[in-house]
Amino acid sequence: MKLKDLVDQAGFEVVTLPDAEAEVQNAYSSDLLSDVMGHCPENSILITVQNHKNTVAVSTLVEAKAILIVHNRTIPDDMLALAQQEGVALLRTACDQFTISCKIGVLLDIDT
Repeated sequence: MKLKDLVDQAGFEVVTLPDAEAEVQNAYSSDLLSDVMGHCPENSILITVQNHKNTVAVSTLVEAKAILIVHNRTIPDDMLALAQQEGVALLRTACDQFTISCKIGVLLDIDT
């Protein structure tokens, strides 16, 4: 699914969207960045509360297309700047991780 379609269908707030046409094939929900490094599939959307620039660095490492920050946490300027530099989308939602993970799973038709 194109990232722009996922954003539209799920109702995410866009903080930065460098490539709206990027293909997102999976999702990964975790707050432990070492876990993300070991298990997040490429071309994913990372769902997390971790709102700092290390999250962007890890997303770049695993080739995730987007980071979705839950609970409407603020996005610090240094995180936004790094995401723009690295071409990683930053999105935000008021939902909790479980609720939005389920919704994304349905939208992406992920069979568990």
